[in-house]
Amino acid sequence: MEDTIIPGVDSEVGPLRSVLLHRPGNELKRLTPRNNDQLLFDSIPWVDRAQQEHDAFAGVLKDRGVEVLLLSDLLRETLADQRAHTAGVHAAVDDRRLGTDQADSLRSHLSSATPASLAEVLMSGVTFEELPASEGASLVRKMNHPHDFAVDPLPNLLFTRDSSVWIGDRVAISSLAMPARRRETALLDIIYAYHPRFHGTVRAYGAHSAPVEGGDVLLLAPGVLAVGVGERTTAAGAESLARSAFADGIAHTVLAVPIAQTRATMHLDTVCTMIGPDAVVMYPLARDSLVAYTLRPGDDGALRVDGPAPFLSAAAEAMSIDRLHVIDTGLDPVTAEREQWDDGNNTLAIAPGVVVGYDRNVETNARLEEAGIEVLRLASSELGSGRGGPRCMSCPIARSSIPANPPMHGRQ
Repeated sequence: MEDTIIPGVDSEVGPLRSVLLHRPGNELKRLTPRNNDQLLFDSIPWVDRAQQEHDAFAGVLKDRGVEVLLLSDLLRETLADQRAHTAGVHAAVDDRRLGTDQADSLRSHLSSATPASLAEVLMSGVTFEELPASEGASLVRKMNHPHDFAVDPLPNLLFTRDSSVWIGDRVAISSLAMPARRRETALLDIIYAYHPRFHGTVRAYGAHSAPVEGGDVLLLAPGVLAVGVGERTTAAGAESLARSAFADGIAHTVLAVPIAQTRATMHLDTVCTMIGPDAVVMYPLARDSLVAYTLRPGDDGALRVDGPAPFLSAAAEAMSIDRLHVIDTGLDPVTAEREQWDDGNNTLAIAPGVVVGYDRNVETNARLEEAGIEVLRLASSELGSGRGGPRCMSCPIARSSIPANPPMHGRQ
């Protein structure tokens, strides 16, 4: 595809035209039993297999005419710009961790690095034994194990949904809550600021605001957002995003949706995702318990907050539809819980009624297909080790508007 695709996303299910992915790389090879919990992985993935599974994911999208942009390629291309290179060096080096002398030494070393080498450092990190030889004694180096990280790796780059999200024709750089992920936004910030592909891109909501992660943001309909509030996105973050979206004119309604603050439900898109203009796949235990606070701009410029009300009815009202149809994850409570943990709700819609889902969620996929949804199955033995499905692993850059056909919907 040519670079003429104009970025812009106003729904979850409009035909997908361009998407940002990150192919697993050396950053995953940095995971060990000693650090995988800290780096937010439940197990240590077999990286070669994860790469094969991810290549298959990208292939599924390309076969459906979707342009696939890889974060590592964009980052290397961006760092050819000296301004971006300088910003990348600044993002990599933490004076508080290394101390002034060691930080200056590393900055000097990275300042002459090639774009490819600097990109690798930004993604995969640097251990103390990999630092350039220093002049004189360094307490920091002596008191750290050689395999400790001077620059942390970013294994969660795989989940490109979280670090940025397009709302209308603007991109919101997220504010990530977990320490292991906070530097991810610096990479996206650099790409959107300096890559020629995104020249002139307008920002919505900045990374220095209160915590918001892209996995908590659902574009229910043009102008209607749902924002999960839980482990990763705070109430202050949801309110800040809403105020920003209202001020920019890219949303008229934001639903703040409290979700359980647990690993199993870290984001709203682990509880439900859209599969059609008026339909979602949803974890059954959340179906009746999920509520929403409705935020709208007031006539006097103040924020109006209503609710809480049941999420499904609040969403339908905001979307101006009769009801939001639901397909339950699994067939029984045990299966539902297993398949929710395995990201059965975390589908990526590439068109109304066409979704990518993990093959391991057999019962959920069967229910989707019974409801007329086409499911493109993706192998997931290794990709799922970081707790994220096809939606988590994809940041839509451009979608077409939803076709004016009868809405897709599942059985209630």
